[in-house]
Amino acid sequence: MKKLLAFFCCVIVVNTHAQNCLSYYYMQAKKNITMTIYNKKGEENGKMIYTVAEVSGSGSNAAATVNTEMFDKKGKSTVKTTNNIKCENGVMMMDMKMMMPQQQVEQFKNASATASNVYLEYPAAMNAGDQLKDGAFNMDIDNNGLKQSISMNITDRKVESKESVTTPAGTWDCYKISYKAKMNIKTMGIGMPLNFDGTEWFAPGFGVVKTESKNGSTAITAIN
Repeated sequence: MKKLLAFFCCVIVVNTHAQNCLSYYYMQAKKNITMTIYNKKGEENGKMIYTVAEVSGSGSNAAATVNTEMFDKKGKSTVKTTNNIKCENGVMMMDMKMMMPQQQVEQFKNASATASNVYLEYPAAMNAGDQLKDGAFNMDIDNNGLKQSISMNITDRKVESKESVTTPAGTWDCYKISYKAKMNIKTMGIGMPLNFDGTEWFAPGFGVVKTESKNGSTAITAIN
C-alpha cells in the first residue's frame, strides 16, 4: 500500500512539472537571456539577447512575445526580430524562424519578410531513443525589390542521451537532441541549398541551453 501511494505521489509530481509552462525562460515576462555565439574554433563571435516582452496564459497553456537583438563580435547591434513562443500542457513550441543560422539572419536584415508562425515542439517528457516531430516553414522575402524565398526543414530529431550541461549561466540536466537541417534560398527561381547536422541540449521546464553545428556553437551565458 505504501509503495502504491508513493507511486501515485510521484506521478502527480511529474505531471505537475510537465504541465508548468511558466518555468520556461521564454515564458517569464521581462526576462533577458544572453546566448553567446562561438565560431568553429570556439572563439566568441557575437551574442543574441532575448527579451521576453509579453506573456499571456496560465501554468499549463501560455504564449509569449520575444524580442531578439543580435550583436557582432565587436558588440555592434546588427539585427532585431520579434518572435512568438507557445507552451501547451508543458510542450514548448518554438518559432522555427529562430532556428535560422546567424549568417542568413544577417543576410536578410534589411529585407521585408512574410512568413506564418510554424513551431518546433519540445515535449516536457523525453527518453533516450525518442524521435521528435519534424518541422518545416517557408518565408517570402522582398529584398529591395528582389523577390526571394527561404524554405527550411528540420528532420530526424532524435533524443540521444541525458547529460548535465554547465555554462556561465548555470548547470542543467538536459536531453541531447540531434537533428538534420535543410535550407533552400531561392533568388529568381534559382536555389542555393544549405544543409547541416545540428545538436542541442534541452532542459525540461527551462529551455534550450546549448547548441552545436558545423558552423560553431551557442550557449546561454547570462540570465537576468
